[in-house]
Amino acid sequence: MVLVRDIMSKEVKVVRPNSSVKEVVADMNKFNIGSIVVVHGDKPVGIISERDILRRVVEPCLIPETLTAEQIMTSPVITINETATMDEAAKLMAKKKVRKIPVMNKQKLVGIVTFTDIVTKVLTTFSILEELLNP
Repeated sequence: MVLVRDIMSKEVKVVRPNSSVKEVVADMNKFNIGSIVVVHGDKPVGIISERDILRRVVEPCLIPETLTAEQIMTSPVITINETATMDEAAKLMAKKKVRKIPVMNKQKLVGIVTFTDIVTKVLTTFSILEELLNP
C-alpha cells in the first residue's frame, strides 16, 4: 500500500494572503511550479493555480500588482493527511476535480501531492510488473 507521504513533494512553495499576484506569479516562475499554497501562519488557507490566474486575472484584464493572493486563491483548500493512501488521494482529486492537494501531518503542512505524482508511481509499478511478464 502506497501512502501519500511516499509520493508527495516535501518542498512546498507558499505565499501569504497579502502577497501581490505579481509576487505569486514571480515565485511560480522562479520555482517552475504550476500552483502555490497560500498560508496564514502555518495553516493552508488557499491554493493558486495557473488556471486561477488565467480566470481571475488575465481574462478580466486586471492588474496583478493591485491584487492579492487572497483575492484570487481557491478557498477553502482541500487537504489530505500524509498517512492517507495513494488511492484515497486519487479518489479525492477525482471527486473534488483538483490536481494538487496540500498534505498535512496533524495541523502542519508537510507536502503536496499531485496528479503527476500519482501517475508516475502507477506507471513505475506497471513497468516493474511488466518485467515479470516478459522475462
